[in-house]
Amino acid sequence: MASSDAIAALQRRYRTFFADRPPISFAVTTVDGVTHSLGPDRPAFTITLKDQRGTRALASLDQFAVAVSYLGGTLDVDGDLAAALRMRRFFHDVHPVAWLSQFTPALWRGKREHDRRTISHHYDEDSEFFLTFLDRRHRCYTEGVFARDDEPLEDAMTRKMDLALDAIGARPGDHVLEVGGGWGAFAEHAGRRGLRVTTLTLSKESERYLNDLVDKEDLPVTVVRAHFLGYESTERYDAIVNMGVTEHLPDYRASLRKYGELLRPGGNVYLDALAMRTKRGVSTFMKRLVYPGASAPLLLHEYLRQVARSPFQLLSVTDDRHNYYLTCREWALRLDAAREEIVRRWGEPLYRRFRLFLWGSAAGFDTGLVQAYRWILHLPEPAQA
Repeated sequence: MASSDAIAALQRRYRTFFADRPPISFAVTTVDGVTHSLGPDRPAFTITLKDQRGTRALASLDQFAVAVSYLGGTLDVDGDLAAALRMRRFFHDVHPVAWLSQFTPALWRGKREHDRRTISHHYDEDSEFFLTFLDRRHRCYTEGVFARDDEPLEDAMTRKMDLALDAIGARPGDHVLEVGGGWGAFAEHAGRRGLRVTTLTLSKESERYLNDLVDKEDLPVTVVRAHFLGYESTERYDAIVNMGVTEHLPDYRASLRKYGELLRPGGNVYLDALAMRTKRGVSTFMKRLVYPGASAPLLLHEYLRQVARSPFQLLSVTDDRHNYYLTCREWALRLDAAREEIVRRWGEPLYRRFRLFLWGSAAGFDTGLVQAYRWILHLPEPAQA
């Protein structure tokens, strides 16, 4: 394909897309080294085409094709990547076969086994890779809670851990179930305050990391590799904490029923999750290359409908969108700062995949395309006859 065809396609799309919204100026450098500017101002970023594959991808105006070309190095983005990702809807993203492929494997493998495989796709990367960009105090892979925009990420994460403990009314000696152990952020914080924690994970790498942490720090924590919906316990827990796993439990009725089975009456559940207004809003890039499978953002209106049909009382809901934006922005900055180490140890493709993921997530939260909430549920004591 000629570079001129790609530029013409972009110019036509630019005129229609920015006809009724503030324009974002950018530039494209073609394979022959000629730079073309689009928009009235200084370019916020430049797309550099490396070969014909990158040229074809850009000319297609297909979001997933452009992302794959970036991952493969056939096109580059220099300058403000966040500004480029705020233009997500400039490119179309219609891939019905990719959407259906999320669910087909679950039909023949079984949903829980499919969930285990899809979670492992993301979380079974080397733990040391994630630690290059997570906060260094808690290693928490969900949003912090910031007192101000320039607060250190570590302090925002400590505040989040303390808010979770306050939300569940935790006292020393209580036994708490954590859904999704990650790298031990909550389990370690709670264990150091005298709580017993049983933490569930589906990831082998997370299980290994958590067990090493428990042994090293002598924490009152038990690690179980099991799917939450299939987990059985001979006792009821004093509280339950779920940080960022509701997205992987899209059957809200089933998860609420399971909370009711595992929580003692009078106990609380703390939860947080990223959210959207529709499950179909997730990009093909996210579905195929970041979180494959049936994971889906929280649909708050549908979730609350199921809460209303359950025994649980909703104690509070807090908008966490700006907190998640600040968190993802800081993760992305730390990832970029560690680029040389990441590329040397794990390769350029992994760096590029997470760079798109983290900066794209920050842009989504910043523009309101993606929301986030934390909320608290309470299981009342049975009514006295």
